[in-house]
Amino acid sequence: MDVLYSSIYVDKNNDNSLLILKNDDKNCIIYVGSNDVLLLKCQKGDIHIHMASIEEKVEEQYKGMLDALGVRHYGKTEKINFAISNALKNADSKSGGSGNNFPDIQLMLENSNARRIPVMIEAKGSKNRLEKLDKSGQIVGVTEWASDGKIGKDGGPIHLKGDANYSTIQSYAVNGAVHYGEAILNEGTYNEVIVIGINGTTLDANGTVLDAECKAYYISEKNSRVPKLIDKITAADWSLFTSSNTDVLFEMLDKLNLTDAEIEALTRKTEATLEEKIKAMHQSLYDDIQLKTALSTNEKLYLFCGLIMAGLKTNGVRPLEAADLRGNDNERNNDGTMILQNIESFLYAKRCSQEKVDMIKGLLESVFMKSVLWKPKNGISLLHTLFEQVKKDIVSCLESNLHLDFTGKILNSLNDWVSIENDAANDVVLTPRYVTQLMAKMARTDMDSFVWDKAMGSAGFLVSAMDIMIKDAKEKITDKSTLEAKIKHIKENQLLGIEILGNIYILAVLNMILMGDGSSNILNGDSHDYFLDNTFPANVFLLNPPYSAPGKGFNFVEEALSQMTTGYACILIQDSAGNGQGLPYTKRILEHNTLEASIKMPAGLFGNKASVSVYIFLFKVNRPHEEDDIVTFIDFSEDGYSRQNRKKSTQDVNLRNTDHAEERYDEVLAHVLGKKPKTQYYTESNGKIIKDCITLNGDDWLFTQHQTIDTTPTEEDFKKTVANYLSWKVSQLMKGAV
Repeated sequence: MDVLYSSIYVDKNNDNSLLILKNDDKNCIIYVGSNDVLLLKCQKGDIHIHMASIEEKVEEQYKGMLDALGVRHYGKTEKINFAISNALKNADSKSGGSGNNFPDIQLMLENSNARRIPVMIEAKGSKNRLEKLDKSGQIVGVTEWASDGKIGKDGGPIHLKGDANYSTIQSYAVNGAVHYGEAILNEGTYNEVIVIGINGTTLDANGTVLDAECKAYYISEKNSRVPKLIDKITAADWSLFTSSNTDVLFEMLDKLNLTDAEIEALTRKTEATLEEKIKAMHQSLYDDIQLKTALSTNEKLYLFCGLIMAGLKTNGVRPLEAADLRGNDNERNNDGTMILQNIESFLYAKRCSQEKVDMIKGLLESVFMKSVLWKPKNGISLLHTLFEQVKKDIVSCLESNLHLDFTGKILNSLNDWVSIENDAANDVVLTPRYVTQLMAKMARTDMDSFVWDKAMGSAGFLVSAMDIMIKDAKEKITDKSTLEAKIKHIKENQLLGIEILGNIYILAVLNMILMGDGSSNILNGDSHDYFLDNTFPANVFLLNPPYSAPGKGFNFVEEALSQMTTGYACILIQDSAGNGQGLPYTKRILEHNTLEASIKMPAGLFGNKASVSVYIFLFKVNRPHEEDDIVTFIDFSEDGYSRQNRKKSTQDVNLRNTDHAEERYDEVLAHVLGKKPKTQYYTESNGKIIKDCITLNGDDWLFTQHQTIDTTPTEEDFKKTVANYLSWKVSQLMKGAV
């Protein structure tokens, strides 16, 4: 009912304002909270009254600012275009329900080159509600409840421990805007978006927000969706949104890139998440009674890789969605055939050779055509259930610009997935990413390098090398089109890997596909039968060979170096290969190549292969070693990491940086490259570095072989001995023994 009021007055009552609206009939009383007006009751019935909240005043003020600037803006229910409307409609709401997201203000910015970036703006009107950050300074999204909620009307808890907690994105302006921005990116039409949170709490007599505040962030696929602050967009100045300034704004956005520290932190976080999700997936496969007998360990691996390929985005092929799997009960038309068709299209879109496509199909067909996987139960196949989990938990982590050795994580944390012939002898292990990065840098890898690996495993070395090469290109090439062409050339032409084991090879192919190269030079076969030609002028060789091979694997090294004319080789190999068990290969290698560095690595480097002691050997290619050449020996057995091998623990638990590990790796690299290190953990004075010559016999390459142990007693030795004796003497006296 509509009511005409003759007078209004305010009476304060504790935390609320008591607003009394007086008319000729009866008084009506309502309480005004911090944001909204709550109607109670009027004698003659309910009266629906709307008073603008502070939140709405904030929204209106910024809309007015946009109007004054001549910037077209859209309200909650207006549509910019179909793609954005569809993205907001289909994404989960801020309360976790289905669809219908309504940003308070929306913009579409366009520069002179017709580049378009959506802008999502969310308003709040309460103290400390602009944004919420976690301990690391990142914007908090959907979290998990730490405990069960209170009992609801239905007699059960409102929420359970582990359930999704949407309270932050509901309550904070920036966090809510990020939610809208991610919905747009997920839709796929746009790969970048600007999100803004606005807030205020105090109005003057004219209804103007006195303490308006704002934070603007740029979120893009190039930055792996890590929000980057746009500090030039402030509470008082949105002039960058005008058509005359969009070119300036977009240029600013292009310079907002992740720092090295941010990339490393994000990579570690993503890898930890991947590890957790992979283990959960493995548990799902293990727990299914049907699959325990229906699939071998290798077949489980192929199933997993195939589901990932089917779910990944790529140009020209729509990624498979769980809804596409209809549960058809037909041998020629079922969820298995649907997935295989999508995988084949995916591989062709990645420009894989016919030979490679045929090989992968051959490995996958026998798995995906098993009726236990595609035959529906109650209309849903097991493939549908598994794919839904992979799509949600795994694929979402992989679709980033981060260079993750994802498939290496499978070998590292789920080694029982892969049944490898003669595994104990071959020592098929994952070389940790921080080690592959170190070795690639030691070998002077840059954007012009041609890098190869004759026993590549899951391609971990190539992943690290590519990462370094692309980073170097970005630092040296400023022209955008030239840079894109160079990166494409790096991925497609400057990497070469060979792997003999088919079940490991498919991991390498998947790894490099995820890197975006199409796995052009990732080969399956016996590397001893492969010889370089002029199309691949290799100048960087990286290797962790099978230690059961002749010379502990040095036969691979000799073969590779004999085909190179320049560059460096960096080898991770069992320590005994350097004290005689690598003969005769080590001796012959010195006839044509120079040993520059020998580095003793920490024990337990491989986790499950903890007993294997290894060294890194660095060679300068095609320069014979001379007797007076100085070799740098480094005792790197203490690298700053603490390790344990708990299969069910995460990477963060099994590998912990307890003593400046990153700085220590940087120092060792500096020593090897002839640079001045920033730290002094490893010096000749503390006995951690030895610079010495070797013979040409190929059997004295270890740090311990050049270490001089001084047996002369020191004053400290004397004090310690006396202290120990006195301690023993006192204990005997206490016992009454003397």
